[in-house]
Amino acid sequence: MTDRQAEGSGNTPEAWTRIKRRLRVEFGEDVYSSWFGRLELQGVAEGVARLTVPTRFLKSWIEAHYADRVLSLFRTEHDGVQQIAISVRSAVLREAPCERKAPGSAANGHAAPVGRDADQAQPQRRDEGGDLSGNPLDPRLTFDSFLVGRSNALAHAAGERVSRHAEGAPLYNPLYIHAGVGLGKTHLLQAIGNAARGERRRVIYLTADRFMYGFVAALKAQTALAFKERLRGIDLLIIDDVQFLQGKQIQQEFGHTINALVDAGKQIIVAADRPPAELENLDERVRSRLAGGLVVEMASLDEDLRARILSARVNAVRAAHPSFHVGEAVVSYIAKAIATNGRDLDGAVNRLLAHATLSGTAVTLETAEVAIRDLVRNREPKRVKIEDIQKLVASRYNVSRADILSERRTAAVVRPRQIAMYLSKALTLRSLPEIGRRFGGRDHTTVLHAVRKIETNLTADAALAEEIELLKRMLQE
Repeated sequence: MTDRQAEGSGNTPEAWTRIKRRLRVEFGEDVYSSWFGRLELQGVAEGVARLTVPTRFLKSWIEAHYADRVLSLFRTEHDGVQQIAISVRSAVLREAPCERKAPGSAANGHAAPVGRDADQAQPQRRDEGGDLSGNPLDPRLTFDSFLVGRSNALAHAAGERVSRHAEGAPLYNPLYIHAGVGLGKTHLLQAIGNAARGERRRVIYLTADRFMYGFVAALKAQTALAFKERLRGIDLLIIDDVQFLQGKQIQQEFGHTINALVDAGKQIIVAADRPPAELENLDERVRSRLAGGLVVEMASLDEDLRARILSARVNAVRAAHPSFHVGEAVVSYIAKAIATNGRDLDGAVNRLLAHATLSGTAVTLETAEVAIRDLVRNREPKRVKIEDIQKLVASRYNVSRADILSERRTAAVVRPRQIAMYLSKALTLRSLPEIGRRFGGRDHTTVLHAVRKIETNLTADAALAEEIELLKRMLQE
């Protein structure tokens, strides 16, 4: 089949769907979401599959680490593809008028193809090498604007303490803060950074992807040593979303940086969406170092705190829309109905504002119920942990968790172990290799066998099906 025939056969979308499915299975949910979730296929022409991503960092990272694998899958699934080209989506839409083309780059903002005949070494812009300016701090995100409740009081107190300059070694180092989406973690990190800068301390705030981008760019520009020295010459390092830190070399450098700063008496603050022990993709030595400091969780917002957050959001909106009014009864109803996170509370206020401005009527309980209906219906389910699954199954079948993780192969242990593996695959986003590691370092094929075994038995054993459903309900309550 020729390239042109393949392009005209109408199988490109189906091939791309299969490729994404294979990437998800091969690399696991976490890696897929981090690197491939925003990778989109623009089209196939003249044997080149043109892909787009939203940022230059994603483009650089995928080209450096995954381009060969993506190309291999394309050649397997689509006969007409011999090369791939990755572009930044904004660059496809517009091209900077003063930007000079690098030799060998393609026209119209497209990247040069990656393939057997493609030039793998793409020239880097001079200002990218070794850049460590950090992510900007939002001056509005301060301790004064951070609302404190039972769920975040400890994290807030620890953050205030480390933001102040003190003689001697830091008391909490590293400070590790973990929280789910929309619970105020980033606000607290930025408040710490702003307060520390107010005391003329040298602060760098970086997201994990910014750290990776800076390190990769420094390696390409041969300025890695200067990058490391500058990073270790600060007073306070803040790293957000460390669960996205990928790559053995980058993780090793991150670990060396933590050790160097701690040994020098400098403060480190790290944040993620889960405790250090649950960061399966992170190097074990880095996890151990992070767990050795103060680990603080920011739990779900309690109802009183949600009501105060809502009132603050409404007051902020009223500054721009003086006629916007939300009564206490409506605030109380929303705070009770939306128990997920602060971003959903923002969404609720935006919906109420749209109703008030577009319809020209007052916000009542009835209109509020209609406005936030989708937010209430789409509540996030409880996040189930593999440890919780193992403990519940062990208790249910009168074995110990150590038995489930052991090499024992008696029927009394094998059956609960397979059920626990099945539930881990069904109720968590962990990949098969990750689940295997959490079950005593087993291979992913062992997990796959257990999952398929239970799935097969469920269709023939009504009692087992009922038991599995009961366990699911108990874990999700």
